[in-house]
Amino acid sequence: MSPTKGKKQGRDTAVQGTNDSSVVSKVSAAAQGYFNDAFLQHFVCKSARRAPLINRGYYVRWRAVDHCVRRFLHITENCPKRQILSLGAGFDSLYFRLHADEVLSKTVVFEVDFPDVTRRKLALISSNSTLRGMLDSLLLCPTGPVYVSSSQYRLLGVDVREEAQVEEALGLAGLDWAAPTLILSEVVLTYMETQWSDAVIGWAAKHLPQSLFVIYEQIHPHDPFGQVMQEHFLKLNSTLHALQQYPDTEAQRQRFLDKGWEQCVCLDMNDFFLGLVPEEERERVRHLEPFDEYEEWHQKCSHYFILTAARGSLMAQALLTCHPGSPVSPCWSTTVLSAQSLPVYVEGLGMASTLLRPEQVLLTGGSSRGGRGLLSRLLLRGQEGWRAISVDMSADLGARLYHTATGLPGGGVVVYGGRSSPLNPIKSLFKMTCGPLTETEGRDAVKVCVEQMVCLGNPPPPRWRHTATMVSHKDRDFLFVFGGKNESEAALGDGYFLSLKQKHWTEMPLEGVAPEARHSHSACSYQGGVVVFGGLSRGGVPLGDTVVLRPTDVGFCWERMDVHPPPVPRYSHCAHVIAEKLVVVGGVWLHSDGVPGILVINMSTCSSVEFYLDTTLVPWPLMLHSFCTELVESEEPELLLIGGGGNCFSFGTHWNSQLVNVNLRHALLG
Repeated sequence: MSPTKGKKQGRDTAVQGTNDSSVVSKVSAAAQGYFNDAFLQHFVCKSARRAPLINRGYYVRWRAVDHCVRRFLHITENCPKRQILSLGAGFDSLYFRLHADEVLSKTVVFEVDFPDVTRRKLALISSNSTLRGMLDSLLLCPTGPVYVSSSQYRLLGVDVREEAQVEEALGLAGLDWAAPTLILSEVVLTYMETQWSDAVIGWAAKHLPQSLFVIYEQIHPHDPFGQVMQEHFLKLNSTLHALQQYPDTEAQRQRFLDKGWEQCVCLDMNDFFLGLVPEEERERVRHLEPFDEYEEWHQKCSHYFILTAARGSLMAQALLTCHPGSPVSPCWSTTVLSAQSLPVYVEGLGMASTLLRPEQVLLTGGSSRGGRGLLSRLLLRGQEGWRAISVDMSADLGARLYHTATGLPGGGVVVYGGRSSPLNPIKSLFKMTCGPLTETEGRDAVKVCVEQMVCLGNPPPPRWRHTATMVSHKDRDFLFVFGGKNESEAALGDGYFLSLKQKHWTEMPLEGVAPEARHSHSACSYQGGVVVFGGLSRGGVPLGDTVVLRPTDVGFCWERMDVHPPPVPRYSHCAHVIAEKLVVVGGVWLHSDGVPGILVINMSTCSSVEFYLDTTLVPWPLMLHSFCTELVESEEPELLLIGGGGNCFSFGTHWNSQLVNVNLRHALLG
């Protein structure tokens, strides 16, 4: 065997292995109630429960494909004959599910895959009475290319890349080239070299004049999530080839038009989920499992698409019909800000940070590799730069993520809320006081006194992903807690005031229209009140509004700021007020090209501008969500970015393992 042929066979074997992993994940999602499929279980030897994030990912894939298949069957219900041609079908149960639903009248399903995969599927069908019983006039041919031939189901073992062999096998299996045909490809073509996948698309357009092509694949290879995604498949020896030449939905759409298809609609999975899945269905899915991986969910959905391409007037009616609203486009500055990694290793997700002094940052909570809770740490800046040291705590804060740590005017830090798991919000409220920096056994050390605060009044319901900000009213200092979520509420819109002097949750008169309920937003102290920006709504849609809570003679008043151009909605970002400018860092957005860098909102002029972050000097894909930032004093205005990252769907956990700094001088000019 030649080395080239050996490598090709190795890649083919790796690609076939993705089928086994995929069907196990589909079985997991079905078992948790995301969709109904009683037949998938017959194609796995051993089931396994996947993480909620993976279950949701396979749900939206299943939902999109099912939507397109049902639409095709509806459009062609009066045709005398129709066909479904599934390329790289693997252990898909589509035929058996549709047969059980009695929607395959006048329909033949053809499945094509590698001979090895097809032989395994044949063996499973033959040995299972349930599957075998759903095939009439069964003809089993283990030598191929037609391995199963039933009146409505044909299983073919042939390499999809071999055009002549595929055409011959389909002819032997009885494919009617003139009949309305749905061609289905779920993460199949992208594993081929682009010249072969292009050939398949062009071949189908040439030979099937009345057809609908449905494809589900990946996009956006160049942003941080896309880089991690590609690295994952590269490690599996399953390179994603089409991404480089067709990196986004528009390129994919044009690809099909150039290869002979008459019309094409392509949506990323955020657009599909929010535009074509009914709200009541999205709400049903929300309640199936505890879930708190919103950032990875939206990023996964933005990196996969569902596409329908049509030939023939009848098939044009089966195209995806979602018309998403015009996305807000960022107003990019020509100035690019530079991010640079620092040789200080601090990683963690869901931490909280507090600037104690210009040269000291306290970090609390968060999770590390393996889901372990993190100990509190102190970042110190000296003549040689930043370094991290551990702190000696007088009491354990316990494991907590997505909490707040707010610096107090007289010194000390209030730690509030958070969770240890999506079913366990934390109710306790602590005050932390840091002692002086000392040296013990040749190392720097800081002792931190942790005191549980007992407060009177009506406290807020437990929550995480909220904000807790200092406000003042007539020389009285309050901790203002706003928004967040908990185990029962998708987003909270209430606000609570804690009088720090009296240690009392106090009701304050609030005027104006309160902001929409949200979590993972930002809130910064501003002119005695708070400026709130962005967040994720109760319906799972990012927000882009700017709202100010201002003190009045009797209490506080909400005022909406009309910013132009409107900022792109986002959440899981950080923010700081510098003079009259709100500096918003990172976050997750849905529809715009690229990833959020730094947004500056001028609150005097109500104007905004976005700045790209140049991450050339950061030697890993920088993901700015579930992270912390602190504005530190130096010769130049500087942001310190701490931690962050996430579990990239099934691609493994990615961490920002070092500190990163960004010079803001050019962003604050003008």
